[in-house]
Amino acid sequence: MKWIKQSQDGFTLIEMMIVLMIISILLLIAVPSMLKSNKIVESKSCQATIKLVNGQVAAYNMDHNTNLTNLEDLKTEGYVDSVTCPDGGKLVLNSDGKVTEADKKS
Repeated sequence: MKWIKQSQDGFTLIEMMIVLMIISILLLIAVPSMLKSNKIVESKSCQATIKLVNGQVAAYNMDHNTNLTNLEDLKTEGYVDSVTCPDGGKLVLNSDGKVTEADKKS
């Protein structure tokens, strides 16, 4: 009588479960740090936009020999494309002529 040799191709259920658990643990470590870095990037991009718009306000004031009173004038004159932060925060012009974010999101 001949014995038929069984093939060991594939993975067992236990091996698959161990791999899935390892992947889950790695995701639990990685996802929160990625979300935190996204918030940092949004904050930095908004700060860069504020610096850019402040520069354009100064250029507008020099070109027109006046003080800008409305940020929308920068858009209509073609100095900037948008007067909002990349994350959607609205920019406002303070009484001292500096641009800041209107209200910070928590």
